[in-house]
Amino acid sequence: MCRVVDLQQAVLAKNDACAHTLREDLAARGTAVVNLLSSPGSGKTALLERELTLARSRGIPVAALTADLATENDAVRLARSGVPVKQVLTDGLCHLEAEMLGGHLHGWLPADTRLLFIENVGNLVCPASYDLGETLRIVLASVTEGEDKPLKYPTAFGLAHLVVVTKTDIAEAVSFDEAEFRANVERINPGVEVVLTSARRGEGDGVLVDRALAARDGAPVHIPVMTRKSHHVHDAEDGQPRDESHTHGDGHTHGHPHEKGHTHHREHAHAPRAQDGGRPHTTDPDTVASSRS
Repeated sequence: MCRVVDLQQAVLAKNDACAHTLREDLAARGTAVVNLLSSPGSGKTALLERELTLARSRGIPVAALTADLATENDAVRLARSGVPVKQVLTDGLCHLEAEMLGGHLHGWLPADTRLLFIENVGNLVCPASYDLGETLRIVLASVTEGEDKPLKYPTAFGLAHLVVVTKTDIAEAVSFDEAEFRANVERINPGVEVVLTSARRGEGDGVLVDRALAARDGAPVHIPVMTRKSHHVHDAEDGQPRDESHTHGDGHTHGHPHEKGHTHHREHAHAPRAQDGGRPHTTDPDTVASSRS
């Protein structure tokens, strides 16, 4: 057991060192990074497409990188916004890591990019434990997922700088209890902002871009309670985060890399990285068709 724990800590420590460097490098070039986490089917891609389109219409240099286990479907959709988009196929890996991200950004990210949106693998477990050097970590949940989602995934919601509710146009149809959801978020992450959005109706348009620009320009960012603690975080049976989180060198905190019975007993066998001849897929608006062939 000690060997397992030591390996888990070593994996996260290595990732955090890479994330710290990546954060400094991107900040030096004036780029803010937004790490988007959610379950599959939350409406993350639809919302991000609207945000990218809005940013482009406002003349904001923006780019997006999207990660999936397979297919380039999300990159094709995001490329409709007209901004630089890259697809990363993880070949089974359930999350992105800082070193992987840095490799895929090298030589691709336009020099004048002010905002970079990372659409992480659809998963609220593994991605929650890995810092990507982000400026903002935003967790999304659709109204169809249930009001207790924050209690079931306290690490993901507990480390968020912003929580976004999606698909509010069908909230009444699915009997979504907004007050209960907000109360559960507050229970896990006191003081974090919760915003409502609907990609179909345009509710909340610009919220991701506006919050990211504000953070880039030095506006205060919410500091989750979990980042102030000193031990590991595990999911409690009652959904409450135990006082067991751990803070890494740059002050960016992560939960332990296993939740809900999902335990990493060893470091994942990563998909080939860009610097090792991996499989990055660039999807620019004018080359999306050729990139798929």
